[in-house]
Amino acid sequence: MNRPYNFSAGPAAIPEEVLQTAAAEMLDWHGSGMSVMEMSHRGKEFIAICEQAETDLRELLAIPGEFKVLFMQGGGVAENAIVPLNLSRAGTVDFVLTGSWSQKSRKEALKYAAEVHVAASAEASGFTTVPDPASWQLSRGASYVHICSNETIHGVEFHELPDLKSLGSDAPLVVDFSSHVASRTVDWSRVGLAFGGAQKNLGPAGVTLVVVREDLIGHALPICPSAFDYKNVAEADSRYNTPPTWGIYVAGLTFQWLKRQREGQLAGIAAVEARNTAKARLLYDFIDASGFYLNKVAPHCRSRMNVPFLLADDALNEAFLAGARERGLLQLKGHKSVGGMRASIYNAMPTAGVQALVDYMAAFERERA
Repeated sequence: MNRPYNFSAGPAAIPEEVLQTAAAEMLDWHGSGMSVMEMSHRGKEFIAICEQAETDLRELLAIPGEFKVLFMQGGGVAENAIVPLNLSRAGTVDFVLTGSWSQKSRKEALKYAAEVHVAASAEASGFTTVPDPASWQLSRGASYVHICSNETIHGVEFHELPDLKSLGSDAPLVVDFSSHVASRTVDWSRVGLAFGGAQKNLGPAGVTLVVVREDLIGHALPICPSAFDYKNVAEADSRYNTPPTWGIYVAGLTFQWLKRQREGQLAGIAAVEARNTAKARLLYDFIDASGFYLNKVAPHCRSRMNVPFLLADDALNEAFLAGARERGLLQLKGHKSVGGMRASIYNAMPTAGVQALVDYMAAFERERA
């Protein structure tokens, strides 16, 4: 089967090898006589799947031992509430606004934190840049500082996580890394908690990954639902209630696929990051050299996962999308809030897919310019 290239922002493409393995094991997982979807979440078979997934993820992302790995539900949107329910201690929380997702996170936190303070915002630029950390106005004694390290809609990425200690803050950094988790290495020395929905780089929708430092667990507000209390979830090894078993299984297969990746002398996440950087450069270099397409994001903070771009004439948008579909290039329409186009080039997108997109864009420009 010659599959098209899927540029969806999420749920997004899953590596073909992972889909093939899941299909082969659909009716009978490793001779158990059961599909993973039919297993008890407390049975030895699924416990083995869950434990292996965590082990592989820890190895991939070099997660230190003082962090707990939680497989939860509700996606990044639910974590926007779950994080302040667990970490705010009804105090002040700081937000750095860099696009739609950090705005949504702030709006949700307003329901639970005593005070929500905007430490910095890029709204004046149309969310085309990241505010310099040196300019952030951080609160004294804040419960935590929240950033979205990759804005899926606006195409802005923190290429380096901020060092809050160097900014004079002892608050833990909370990172929504939904749209670039497992696409690059993580400096855990700068992170208190990181969370992300699985449906962009880790597997199917339904699983939410939370990596949280142990000392931040056990401080949930009284109103926090028991299934969302990190202490309960951690103590039950992500099986406090029935977890998204199928999603965890496919995420585990994805972790194994990531471990097998090679790029020159690099392996695992290092190889994936190098490939992602090269894919993004290929697309951005073409856009920058063209007078027909435009990306407005400042070069130093362009996302390597989500590349929004505009055509010189909006009247050509539908023709561009129709031609792309004919060539097997799917889901390129931009988010309705910003318009234009968006190519999401997550881990599962091969370099050949990005090259096919660039070739089509060049041909369309020749025909229409």
